[in-house]
Amino acid sequence: MKITLKLFATLSDYLPTERRYNAIALEIDPHTTIGDLVARFHLPSNLVHLVLVNGVYIERGQRAARTLQDGDVLAIWPPVAGG
Repeated sequence: MKITLKLFATLSDYLPTERRYNAIALEIDPHTTIGDLVARFHLPSNLVHLVLVNGVYIERGQRAARTLQDGDVLAIWPPVAGG
């Protein structure tokens, strides 16, 4: 099944180098979790701050077990500060 993974700010550096933008289309197994993809792309857990699936916030405690569905868009942001 296919999903889209979007990594924002400094996390986009963890996408394959041939990617010019912050999104990548992925073919994944039906039982793939958010945690599986965080591990697959070697995202540091302290930088995985805001996680949305199809625009819906996923609590930190639910991410390891939350599976993805065909067509989902998984978006991940690191902590950001501004003023």
